[in-house]
Amino acid sequence: MGHAGAAAAAVRYLRSAGAPAAVEALPRPELRCVGEDERAPVDPAEFRRVLGTFATGVTVITAPPADGASSPAGFACQSFSSLSLDPPLVAFMVGRASATWPRIARAGVFCVNVLAAHQGEVCRGFAVSGADKFAGVAYDAAPVSGSPRLAGTVAWIDCTVHAVHTGGDHLIVVGRVDALGTGDRDGAPLLFHRGRFL
Repeated sequence: MGHAGAAAAAVRYLRSAGAPAAVEALPRPELRCVGEDERAPVDPAEFRRVLGTFATGVTVITAPPADGASSPAGFACQSFSSLSLDPPLVAFMVGRASATWPRIARAGVFCVNVLAAHQGEVCRGFAVSGADKFAGVAYDAAPVSGSPRLAGTVAWIDCTVHAVHTGGDHLIVVGRVDALGTGDRDGAPLLFHRGRFL
């Protein structure tokens, strides 16, 4: 399945599962794709090195069990951003090969947990594949979605999946914010820069 097919399939599934319809779309601007002959070759290692100079916050995206699953889903995510104030939207990017994303897509909802500076080990635990990521992690249910809301975070954002777009080898997931709040207002966030936590 191609990039567009993966995103379209996710949107079709969410609509069939009764997810709310997206708000009325604004007119699209005229866009022009970059031609193959216009692309300068970029070495992936150099791309990673240069982009690693941009410090990011660290989140854990969680979702409740769906379709008979016995445990919730979650993964560590650096590529999170606020997107729109009206309506309130956020976005995160997830690799198309992610084993966790299909579970979140089936749930149709998620909670963004903004990690605190002392939660580096929590991040590492959610960055691995195949393990029980929630073992030993305290959490309760986010108020609207029921997604795991991790204890000790600096903030949480409870969302419904609003749209899914393709972005190269990743998917861009847009969430409509249903509820949100902060934890320790004086707590510092966990930051990631040049391959390590700050």
